[in-house]
Amino acid sequence: MGGVLEHLLLFVFPFAMAFAAATDLLTMKIPNALTLGLAAAFLVAAPVAGLAWPELLSHLGAGALLLILGIILFSLGWVGGGDAKLLAAAALWLGFDPLLPFLSLVTIFGGALAIVLLAYRNVPATALPLPYWAVRLHAKGGAMPYGVAIAAGALTIYPSTAWYGALAG
Repeated sequence: MGGVLEHLLLFVFPFAMAFAAATDLLTMKIPNALTLGLAAAFLVAAPVAGLAWPELLSHLGAGALLLILGIILFSLGWVGGGDAKLLAAAALWLGFDPLLPFLSLVTIFGGALAIVLLAYRNVPATALPLPYWAVRLHAKGGAMPYGVAIAAGALTIYPSTAWYGALAG
């Protein structure tokens, strides 16, 4: 059975991903401090979880690969800069093994989010009193908080990773 530190570290990734989703939904921004903190927390948690050097390098490679992918998607205007960095930070924690299922889930959740957002934008804005963030989301042609889809994909995959098992065990 894992110790107190392992159990605390078990919640760092899910908490950070949920916070990123909420922040993106409410402000359309994912703070750099959050993604940098998530990367730094990985470097602290990896030895505690017992990641050997080859595994650690594999996780770093997954993060680097998704950072490059995120930069490409950002340069095409398909995702925001915060989304690109959040993808990379999530890949750092998840590693290569669940990367394809993670990206598949992000795509599925992103499509569902787009459908919900399009439907929401077709409801008259005056139907309900809305806070500023909801009015901003209602604007036709406005941005989509893709951090929500990234977090949903990451949180769906996380419990099935070896990483989770190492910390929870």
